[in-house]
Amino acid sequence: MTTVNVNFLALRSSYLFVETARKVEAFREANPGKKVISLGIGDVTRPLVPAVIAALRKAVEEMGAAAHFRGYGPEQGYAFLREAIAGHDYRARGLDIDPDEIFVSDGAKCDLGNFQELFSADSIVAVTDPVYPVYVDSNVMAGRAGAYVDGRWQRIVYLPCGKDNDFVPDFPKRRPDVIYLCYPNNPTGTVLSRQALRGWVDYARREGCVILYDSAYEAYIQDEDIPRSIYELEGAREVAVEFRSFSKTAGFTGLRCAYVVIPKDMRVGDGQGGKVALHGLWNRRQCTKYNGCPYIVQRAAEAIYSPEGKKQVLEVIGEYQRNAAQLGAAIRDMGLDVHGGVHAPYIWVSVPGDTDSWGFFDRLLHSAALVCTPGAGFGANGEGYVRLTAFGAPEDTREAIARLRAQC
Repeated sequence: MTTVNVNFLALRSSYLFVETARKVEAFREANPGKKVISLGIGDVTRPLVPAVIAALRKAVEEMGAAAHFRGYGPEQGYAFLREAIAGHDYRARGLDIDPDEIFVSDGAKCDLGNFQELFSADSIVAVTDPVYPVYVDSNVMAGRAGAYVDGRWQRIVYLPCGKDNDFVPDFPKRRPDVIYLCYPNNPTGTVLSRQALRGWVDYARREGCVILYDSAYEAYIQDEDIPRSIYELEGAREVAVEFRSFSKTAGFTGLRCAYVVIPKDMRVGDGQGGKVALHGLWNRRQCTKYNGCPYIVQRAAEAIYSPEGKKQVLEVIGEYQRNAAQLGAAIRDMGLDVHGGVHAPYIWVSVPGDTDSWGFFDRLLHSAALVCTPGAGFGANGEGYVRLTAFGAPEDTREAIARLRAQC
């Protein structure tokens, strides 16, 4: 009899956002006349900017002409987009990243979930707590997590983040092989100072670890003293892989485009006493398992680096930032503890009274037709909080604030 990969049976019953969506859909069916406002899943609401639409149309026309038609593209991404990324996102900031160190994909979630394949099955993985679930679940699927006991995986190293340490993770007592860091952080919306990130780069170099750095929300950083890229820190090229996305910066959640940066001089053990470059291994993996992000999508991504594209994208980000500021200020006025929402589109809010995070989720949904994300879904340290997002329309954000006031 064929047997499944038993690691999948160890997964919790449902992925966090699937579970919240199921509850919301049940509420909609039971209350067809009520307007539900979602401050939950981090999907955008503003349409693609005009520069992106124009690039899409032009690329579609090209695909309809024999002289310009393109079939399979390079698995690593087209040179025009990789060069635009290297020039605008890195070299313009004085960072030495070459286009061929950039791999274009259809989403940072996919890259982050897949990258763990490059590491041995017995690698020790460290994650912050609370944590974006993909980091943990993908390693559970690979068999690295061990048993699930009292809300934690026994082989995962957890780095608690909360008010007691200002949401800055402490170095673990047990050395990990792979460290997942996400800043600006999902779900808490907090950031690491340059000094704090400097400490993690130094730790990884000293201990021989790899940092998988999720920088999907760097465009929301408003302070030049906060690093936008881990490569701003000396030595990071030796230990860090950086993941970025066009989803929350340019509204590509439905279009799908992202990239991962792997410096060529980054090496890990080969299990035989030598070292091997991660760059070549990821390239081999992608060539085997991935046929590349569509040409028309990559042309659309290229357009956000044009002068008009940059301006239009910044306007959209600015609207979401204003939503976050309004939400944060209003909720503070309600007497709740609030974090994030300044350099990120997420607001991390303490739940009132003796309610737990899922209880507050149910209360907001059924009493106010509001959707949040329960903090417990991001790990044990998320209990007592909910995550709100700033991706709604301004008028929905204002209405959401009014509904929150009535509940708090």
